Amino acid sequence: MNVKTRLQIVALVLTSVCIVVAQPRPVAVQKSEMTVRVFKAGVFSALGHDHEITAPIAGGTVDIASSRVELRCSAAALRVRDPGVSDKDREEIQKTMLGPAVLEVDRYRQIVFQSTAAESAGAGSWTVTGELTLHGQTRPITVQVHERDGHYLGTARLKQSDFGIKPIKVAGGMVSVKNEVRVEFDVQLTQEH
Repeated sequence: MNVKTRLQIVALVLTSVCIVVAQPRPVAVQKSEMTVRVFKAGVFSALGHDHEITAPIAGGTVDIASSRVELRCSAAALRVRDPGVSDKDREEIQKTMLGPAVLEVDRYRQIVFQSTAAESAGAGSWTVTGELTLHGQTRPITVQVHERDGHYLGTARLKQSDFGIKPIKVAGGMVSVKNEVRVEFDVQLTQEH
């Protein structure tokens, strides 16, 4: 075998390896989840409580080689956890969150994040920028991500008002929720075959 043929074979093998490595991997939806934390505010905030909301990830892909991420959630699948709150209050909060006062899930069914860039922030850490579509509006967002034992963990902060959501206020605003919320996530990918 001549040198040219050997180089062609090596190039073919390397190309095949790169194609396999660069394949987007689906998110393991049954092992991945987001949590949204909404904090109380107002003069009488001691009478209110913080909210903890689970947001199951319905689908998505991660392509590490090209630094691309897409995550999707069904807005109707968000669930209020709120430990320490009565079942009745939790149901009322759930109804308000999904209804016309907040998420309007009958009208805006999907929550989608699509990355636009990712920069290394040290070993196993990235600053990921992208666009979040929530409540029918798309806005830029920055997400801090780090990998630990096959889990991609991270946080982002966003303002409800940036997405056309008016933070809930009761008692004339004496008890309310803060405009800024924190989103935490734990994403795992399907096993490579």
